[in-house]
Amino acid sequence: MPSGTVVVLDNGGGLIKAGVAGDLDPTVVIPNCLVRPVSSKKFIPSDPLPSSKTSAVAASSTDLTSAAVRRPIDRGHLINADLQREIWSHIFSTHLHNVSPASSSLLLTLPLLTLPSIKRDTLSLVFEDFNFRSLCITDSPSLVHLYEASVRPSGLASKTQCSLVVDCGFSFTHVAPVFQNFTLNYGVKRIDLGGKALTNYLKEMVSYRSINLMDESFIMDDVKENLCFVSLDVERDLQLAKKPGKDNPFRCTYVLPDGVTHVKGFVKDPEEAKRFTTLLNGSDSSPPGVQNHDRPQAAEKLEGRKRTDPTKNEFDLTNERFIVPEMIFRPGDLGVYLVNKST
Repeated sequence: MPSGTVVVLDNGGGLIKAGVAGDLDPTVVIPNCLVRPVSSKKFIPSDPLPSSKTSAVAASSTDLTSAAVRRPIDRGHLINADLQREIWSHIFSTHLHNVSPASSSLLLTLPLLTLPSIKRDTLSLVFEDFNFRSLCITDSPSLVHLYEASVRPSGLASKTQCSLVVDCGFSFTHVAPVFQNFTLNYGVKRIDLGGKALTNYLKEMVSYRSINLMDESFIMDDVKENLCFVSLDVERDLQLAKKPGKDNPFRCTYVLPDGVTHVKGFVKDPEEAKRFTTLLNGSDSSPPGVQNHDRPQAAEKLEGRKRTDPTKNEFDLTNERFIVPEMIFRPGDLGVYLVNKST
């Protein structure tokens, strides 16, 4: 790797995206955590994801069922510098092994309004532990605005040089005004609600209705990312979700890993899970050729909510698919309220 290389590190609470400036895609996307599978006695880095749209459980070759997790970041704040150092070391030794930090600069994203003590710990990691030549710290909203203005030079963001960016992350959400590529900190609003809270809510709903999955964060992340969606008409969809058996357009089955034939969970019928995209005016019109041959015969005879057989390694979702994402718009239902973190 030539000198003068700029390493880009988006150090999120859920995922780290690392790469080299100038490349279209990140070199590696990896969960920002250490995991300890049931079969292991020590914590190890998680496997990288093929893309930012692929969940950890779907990409991992390791059985993550009931795996313990340690994260260096909580609610966007670095709380364990030693753990973060171990994860960064794994990235640079395994995935960015051609990069020499001593001859490279680092572009690092940090959450808005990061505390000075956390910035000092970050600087110590960058310069004392990894010996980078220089560092540029930025925030996600300003980069999002800059990217939008660059790829659409005739767009509104480019012409007005201002935008409002909603940054919904792993454990918090920022709403930030940006003007001429600078985030206006005094206008930033923050709420401690992100993807982690939605996953936990989904775990509670599934554990109450079907199977106890309270310890399966990676699996439920995969369920959420593959099956959940934002409803455009909640009242209509709640009525449709009451339909029994195959008449319910939202019902779909997720198969849990069994540790023998497969170590990853998966959607039993992906086409079935997409039926909601064909809904029009409250009618269920499945795409031509889509059949439900894989559905158990008993599922078609059930009236109302399906009661999952506890001896089977699978469960069904119906209204959970859109009720969980709805909490983004109704955080008060989870006891989370908007606060102004700029004061």
